[in-house]
Amino acid sequence: MQSHDADPLTDYIEYSCEEMLARSETFYAEIKRRHSIRSFSNRPVPQAVIENCIKSAATAPSGANHQPWHFVAVHSDDIKKQIREQAESHERSFYEGRAGEEWLDALKPLGTDANKPYLEEAPWLIAIFSQKKGGIHADDNNTNYYVHESVGIATGFLINALHSSGLVTLTHTPKPMSFLSKICQRPENDRAYMLIITGYPAEDATVPHHALVKKSFDEVCTIL
Repeated sequence: MQSHDADPLTDYIEYSCEEMLARSETFYAEIKRRHSIRSFSNRPVPQAVIENCIKSAATAPSGANHQPWHFVAVHSDDIKKQIREQAESHERSFYEGRAGEEWLDALKPLGTDANKPYLEEAPWLIAIFSQKKGGIHADDNNTNYYVHESVGIATGFLINALHSSGLVTLTHTPKPMSFLSKICQRPENDRAYMLIITGYPAEDATVPHHALVKKSFDEVCTIL
């Protein structure tokens, strides 16, 4: 017996086993084309596309349905420049030794360095913030639960939505990221979680061989 208000599930669609298999294969074929790209075109992307992708991300499951996230979609050239300057400043200290040799060695096959021109070249940056306090209403101030897990799932939804829309993405996590809160004018309750760079790939965009190496199914999954 349910002790809470609830509505009937009316929007579920059941598929035959054959169609489920076909849809799962189609999705896998589509999602494995997703790559992290570091060369972006400056071609414009309609704001409505970005808004729809963020709406999709905001449907993600979350602890107690508190939805402990906020997305800041950055299109302004001035703000993108500020983000690049701050990010590169932190990245220089990272690559100059703060990261440690093991971490730097792990990054070498990807060809990354402190220079991040894509932060200005890409048409959109999406800064994702997690929230310590909140609730199901915007003015709530309750404790949020499973914040890291919830925002991580929403970020995955966002990347998938952008990819499905025909855009490429790059995840960027400069350390520390507190400068994003200041530039994006977020309150103290918001903590910078990740920066998503998105747009069209540049004509000379490449994918490092290292990034194409994926573990086998048996290495990532156990069936019991």
